[in-house]
Order: sequence, then structure tokens, then C-alpha cells
Amino acid sequence: MDQTIGRTMTLARATEFGAAWNSRDPDLIASFFTEDGSYHASVGPDHLGRSFFGREEIRRGAKAFFERFPDGRFENLKVQVAGDIGTFEWDFVASGPDGKPLTTAGCDILAFRGDMVVTKNAFRKQRG
Repeated sequence: MDQTIGRTMTLARATEFGAAWNSRDPDLIASFFTEDGSYHASVGPDHLGRSFFGREEIRRGAKAFFERFPDGRFENLKVQVAGDIGTFEWDFVASGPDGKPLTTAGCDILAFRGDMVVTKNAFRKQRG
């Protein structure tokens, strides 16, 4: 039985999902996704960056993200929820190659099934 029936994504729960990315806990992050969920990172070889499908792959993708950015954190998170879709706007702060903080602006487009995340599709600004 689908345990999301009768549930809806709330602003509070979506905000918890956003905050989970600063926990650095891949298991916690993956727990917000449906079993058939997908996470499309903002960087990677695929059309949508690097794509991860299913809760276990999403967990591995989050773990790889933290390994790449060991001191990275999301700041200024703005969360919107409208029915079964939502958005995050954020600033990602991590140490650059010279050790100085580097800030990148970005956003996520989210799809929900009940109170679970089905898709997280990340985008970021690239300075140039």
C-alpha cells in the first residue's frame, strides 16, 4: 500500500528536507525520497547533471556530494511548496581551491508524492 496516500507536502516538511542537506547525513536525505525517487545533481555527464535513481543511489549520490565538498553548506534557503511541486533557492558556500570561501547561487525544482520527494533537480549559477 502507498503510504503517501492522504498526506501532502507541507512547507515545514519541505524545509526539513532542505535542512537535511546541511546535516551531511546521506541516510537522512534519502529518507525523504520515495523508493522510486530521482536526484539530478547540478554537475555531471548526464543531460540533467549526474542522475541518481532509487533511494539507495540517491544515498550514494548525497554521500559523493559531501565527499566532494567536505565543508560545504547551504545558506539563505528559500522554500516554496505549491501542491505537488516546490522550489528551493539557496547559496552554497564551500572552500575554494585557495581555501577561501566560495559562494554559488542555485535552485532546485522539486516534485512530491504525498509528503515525500519524487524528484530533486538541482541547478546552479556558473560564474564566468
